[in-house]
Amino acid sequence: MALPTETLTAERILEATEDVLRRYGPAKATVVDVARALGVSHGSVYRHFRTKAVLRGAVTKRWLDRTMEVLAGIVADTGRDPEARVRAWLAALFAAKRRKAGDDPELFATYTVLTQENGEVVATHIAELTGQLTELVRAGADAGVFAADDPEATARALFQATGRFHDPGYAGEWERPEAEADFTALVDLLIRGLRAR
Repeated sequence: MALPTETLTAERILEATEDVLRRYGPAKATVVDVARALGVSHGSVYRHFRTKAVLRGAVTKRWLDRTMEVLAGIVADTGRDPEARVRAWLAALFAAKRRKAGDDPELFATYTVLTQENGEVVATHIAELTGQLTELVRAGADAGVFAADDPEATARALFQATGRFHDPGYAGEWERPEAEADFTALVDLLIRGLRAR
């Protein structure tokens, strides 16, 4: 239980919500459970998140955003070759999704449910991911390394082509012994297709 002197923040509420979701699952977790874990009234939670749906959307966004930090670092690393950056970005995305599925399978299953009910949050996340990938493709095209007349369309195609390695629906396949080799072969093929002639 939280100390009454601690300030109740949105971040503390989201941390507690994640713990409650892990403990009870998405079907049974309630705002009252979150409030109880924080040692506050449920009204205090509602002052930060006006509905249970808004709270669940915010905790889903927080979980998805954890992937973005590492990927943003790769996008910002303009000193690296564009091809290496695209490879690193795709590999980091696969690794992050794999880690989420493997490190805490119960929480991953919970978030699989939450992402299905928070389509707008997921759509924003995908737009952010493809936006980062667009930056990388555009940098490669500007450097003459990639043949991409429309970097945004090319980035969307890359993202969709690699979906098997980041879409949670394929999580059961990510630990197969050949998954890493399959990923590498696909990325090699895509990069060859991107290269300027």
